[in-house]
Amino acid sequence: MRQFTVPPLVTTPQAGGLADAVFGNAAESPGLVVLGRADGQGGWRDVTAAEFRDEVLAVAKGLLAEGIRFGDRVAIMSRTRYEWTLFDFALWAIGAQSVPVYPTSSSDQVRWMLHDSDAVAAIVEHEDHAMTIGAAVDELPRLTRLWQLDADCVAELTEAGRQLSDEVVERHRLAVTPDAIATVIYTSGTTGRPKGCVITHANFMAETDNVVARWETVFANKPGEEASTLLFLPLAHVFGRMIEVGCVRHRIKLGHQPSMAAADLLPDLAAFRPTFVLAVPYVFEKIFQAARRKAETSGRLGPFDKAVEVAIRHAEAMEAKAFDTGPGPSAGVRMQHQLYEKLVYSKIRGVMGGRIRHGMTGGSAMERELGLFFAGAGVAIYEGYGLTECTAAATANPPEQTRFGTVGQPVPGTTVLIADDGEIWLSGGQVFEGYLNDEKATAEILREGWLATGDLGELDDDGYLTITGRKKEILVTSSGKSLSPTALEDRVRAHPLVNQCIAVGNDRPFVAALVTLDRDGVAHWLSMRGKPVMRPEQLVRDPELEAEIRRAVVAANTMVSQAESIRTFRILAGQFSEERGTLTPSMKLKRRVIENRYAAEIEALYGT
Repeated sequence: MRQFTVPPLVTTPQAGGLADAVFGNAAESPGLVVLGRADGQGGWRDVTAAEFRDEVLAVAKGLLAEGIRFGDRVAIMSRTRYEWTLFDFALWAIGAQSVPVYPTSSSDQVRWMLHDSDAVAAIVEHEDHAMTIGAAVDELPRLTRLWQLDADCVAELTEAGRQLSDEVVERHRLAVTPDAIATVIYTSGTTGRPKGCVITHANFMAETDNVVARWETVFANKPGEEASTLLFLPLAHVFGRMIEVGCVRHRIKLGHQPSMAAADLLPDLAAFRPTFVLAVPYVFEKIFQAARRKAETSGRLGPFDKAVEVAIRHAEAMEAKAFDTGPGPSAGVRMQHQLYEKLVYSKIRGVMGGRIRHGMTGGSAMERELGLFFAGAGVAIYEGYGLTECTAAATANPPEQTRFGTVGQPVPGTTVLIADDGEIWLSGGQVFEGYLNDEKATAEILREGWLATGDLGELDDDGYLTITGRKKEILVTSSGKSLSPTALEDRVRAHPLVNQCIAVGNDRPFVAALVTLDRDGVAHWLSMRGKPVMRPEQLVRDPELEAEIRRAVVAANTMVSQAESIRTFRILAGQFSEERGTLTPSMKLKRRVIENRYAAEIEALYGT
């Protein structure tokens, strides 16, 4: 058993709630730009603290006029957009609680979450979402209101609340205390039915205030430059909500982008020009792979790969210097680094808007070499770890001493303990109150003041945490060999032709895998080899492509013993996706769903 504690840098306020920041910002700095709002024509309109306060106040009055009361729960089903943040703070201003719903949720999932939370109203993005809720409304007697963003419900509510005085909202806001419930966030459900995590105003305050204080170099303004981020993570996920709250509480300019697809995201990154971004490793992998494909298409793959090598060497030398185990980059590496700064690194940053210097990532493991490359290219990415149950981050790499390949040290105010069986336990002010309406599940995960995460990990002498697996995802072969599949899967997925990989092998004689293809990577691979475009069913039988994937599997197998290695694999014609129900919104594999859906393919791998 080993543990490591980092004391808090900021104490949680003893009074007030999250909406106080909106009104405090407007009172102290009314003209400060706190949000950016897409203008629908590829540009962005600044929103000042006073303007945002006025909008929050108007919507809050409208909600009261329409019957929403202190303590009521209101569902929000939408992609990431400005109005989500507006409604979050309007609800918090009157002491109501938001219940985020992923926009891809099925009618059954929506029915369960709205029933379990006793939601009295719902805010949806468009007609399709309204129909999804409509299909379940007969079983939701408490649900009495439905508003639609695309039908301009903001204007509707603003008009409805005109007759109320501002003091009505003020009285509600002043009644909110830190221990009041702010939101009920349902887990994305990789295993079984989603559970509602009860997150308080104090949980968000403890989390965001300490994260912003510790990672001041990421969030603080530089002279002549405002700190800003373009949020494209789903706001139904706790990571996105934590950033939303942190930006508003600490006056960091926040923009919203509803799509992580490169065709949608890259133009807005270029126009908004954030100074830092938050993303799952998958996004950074795709940015790197797109840059490499572009270099190969233009005949500059050799120089690009050399630039990657130099960036990694430079970052490794800087890492060693930070830990007093090396002198830093040699003169030769520094000269090469300066050359590639102009030729390669600045262009990669330019794709992300040109001002980005920092990133934060979590949700799955990031390859050490990928983190080193981005650091060497001028974008320091701090990998972290957390759960919905601890309001996002529990650990993250510190700016001055990033240890690539780990998920860093505890966030200030947090203790990490490794139990005797290797399970990660957490304690701190950001740990949730428990699961809504589920005392049994709460008792299983909250043990004597600790959050038992279900994840497995190791702590080094400096308090850096390395994730080694998840208890529920351990594969046990028929010979009794136990292994965590995630490291293998992540290494296979790092290949530019691979989109996703899932290892299977429970009660089987050996480990096998299902692999899906990256469409952009495959299109580029076919083009560079002069091959014709193929239908997916043809593509998966192409011997050259199969050989490429085999090389990725062989490379991944070098990480493990022979008994733990992937012996055979199958390339699938289809994709794992959130829409198909095989990935969570945070890009995690829904193992049970995948194994059930592809049972025939798995049986074929074992010749049965």
